[in-house]
Amino acid sequence: MRAPIGNFDRVRPAPEALDLLTDPVADAVRNWHGTVPAEQLIHVDTEPEWADTATFVEHYGPELLQDSANCVVVAGKRGGEATLAACLVLSGTRVDVNGVVRRQLGARKASFAPMETATGATGMEYGGITPIGLPVDWPLLVDAAVVDRPHVLVGSGTRRGKLIVPGKAFLDLPGAVVLEGLGVD
Repeated sequence: MRAPIGNFDRVRPAPEALDLLTDPVADAVRNWHGTVPAEQLIHVDTEPEWADTATFVEHYGPELLQDSANCVVVAGKRGGEATLAACLVLSGTRVDVNGVVRRQLGARKASFAPMETATGATGMEYGGITPIGLPVDWPLLVDAAVVDRPHVLVGSGTRRGKLIVPGKAFLDLPGAVVLEGLGVD
């Protein structure tokens, strides 16, 4: 099988790679009910030391940067209450935490969640957090540019491997809200 983007040696539909995914991600793929069939979620097996975006595109090709997205966990705080959410933006941008995220969450303050909070709450590895398999009660804020991409390279829940997902598939995830300007230069 050949990946729709990039050039990878080990490529297979995500439902055939459940053993390489964390439990929440494997469960989400196993129980997938989106408008895009689960077989169109592609797993590419890659080396864990190349998981970070800069190293990944250096090794696998700079053309992948335009089709890569980062999923980060944020915490919005208001009156002593904290709300965790995830944000998905193209890798060449950064999350507008203090503008778009703060307003969308109705928070007085928003910031990136600490690594221990992000990994503990998601059940995923830092550097591999993906929107597929997040807690269903979380808001998932998705930059409109991500949804517009034919295919997007995201984490797989682990540092080993990535998922290639049709951009429109993110619309089917629990809590997904598409926002213009979530990712800024």
